[in-house]
Amino acid sequence: MRRQVIAAAMVLLVAGCTSDKAPVKPTPGEPTPGKPTPAAGEPGAAGIGDPYFPTSGNGGYDVGGYDLKLRYDPKTGQLGGAATITATATQDLSSFNLDLSGLTASAVTVDGAPARHAAKGAELVVTPGTAIARTARFTAVVEYAGTPGRLGDGGWLRTPDGGFVLGQPESASAWFPVNDHPADKATFRLAMTVPDGVEAISNGVPGERPSAGGWTTWTWSEAAPLASYLSFVAIGQYRVESGTHNGKPMVIAIPETLPADGPAAKSLGRTAEVADFLATQFGPYPFDAYGGVVLDDERVRYALETQSRPVYGGTFFAGGQNSGVVAHELAHQWFGDSVALERWEDIWLNEGFATYAEWLWAEHQGQTTAQALFDRRYDGFDWAEPPGRPGAEGIFGTPVYERGGMTVHALRRTIGDEAFFGLLKSWPAEHKDGNATTADFIAAAEKAAGGKDLAKFFQDWLYGTAQPPRP
Repeated sequence: MRRQVIAAAMVLLVAGCTSDKAPVKPTPGEPTPGKPTPAAGEPGAAGIGDPYFPTSGNGGYDVGGYDLKLRYDPKTGQLGGAATITATATQDLSSFNLDLSGLTASAVTVDGAPARHAAKGAELVVTPGTAIARTARFTAVVEYAGTPGRLGDGGWLRTPDGGFVLGQPESASAWFPVNDHPADKATFRLAMTVPDGVEAISNGVPGERPSAGGWTTWTWSEAAPLASYLSFVAIGQYRVESGTHNGKPMVIAIPETLPADGPAAKSLGRTAEVADFLATQFGPYPFDAYGGVVLDDERVRYALETQSRPVYGGTFFAGGQNSGVVAHELAHQWFGDSVALERWEDIWLNEGFATYAEWLWAEHQGQTTAQALFDRRYDGFDWAEPPGRPGAEGIFGTPVYERGGMTVHALRRTIGDEAFFGLLKSWPAEHKDGNATTADFIAAAEKAAGGKDLAKFFQDWLYGTAQPPRP
């Protein structure tokens, strides 16, 4: 994610996108194997266990896929439909929670049988008629409706011509029942029905677009596991350009309120070029689709790495073309999306590498060098706040981005270019479609450096409160 801040009488673009490996995900739609019925189950936890956000996510199960069939009426702001959730129990479950904020469930089934359900704040508690055995695969279908709304700094925002949902660290529970934490990644499918003449853009590969009775259904599918906050939909009046790149669909959507040949359109027009450059640094592009969406809305002063199709606040292009923010969000497709956080404390793994990708892109464009950008920040930086332990209030702070980027460059200078650029490819390849921690990265860096002990290096750069030695 990237946010905009005002400082020293000039607009600075400050990156801000926005934590044990994830269990193997079941394939949505697979038949459920024979399931022993436990003598007794226990309720799944109401949080996934992240110390920064104790109520985020849920315990007791692992989601394999979400399949949403929804309808949205821009005139009334009403959203409704059904979510089919395929999951595997990680304990004997007497009940389980789904995160759902501001919307009302009218019916729930588990494996086709009616299940009791109750709303408790932002939690939907589901109690099946029969307890679910540990390791059993199950399918829950939730029918729900209501007027979606804000969720912290994100969530669903209504617009004159539609609406959109976006946000980090959480946003998904504002529009569908979900295990809303990056540690539980899942595939994602969406069929969004809107009035004819209204566009509905989302993640992944576009599908069929049937129309009937004055309504059109836009279908999208993301086959690679996705962290829930990386899902999105943007509904309204957009100019949608569709094509292919490297044999994969490319979809770019620009609001009709912005000029077709303006800086936003021209900046996103470089998406393929930027992605191809980053692939030379990080390895093959990890998803089945490319693209981007611009929002012309003053409430969105950030860009977010929504999987396969980043979303950019129009404010980033107010001063002209800006391919740097495109590089930042596309870098997240490797660092943050394909390789996701296990806990939010480790967000520097997302933002430090996305920031460094901007530096590499600027150097590639002949504008400056990564070393010069490092030096500019190193001299005079406030080192009091460590990026490796930002605290819940600091996950979007400057240390995570700027000191995170400096940590990446300092690592390059410490282990040498050959080991460093090898690591930039091996890390996303080895953890593709999974989750990882800072400890995992330190181990990978030491391996890439031929077994060099990097404990003091990372202690100084990620956890120290004094200026580390210049590498």
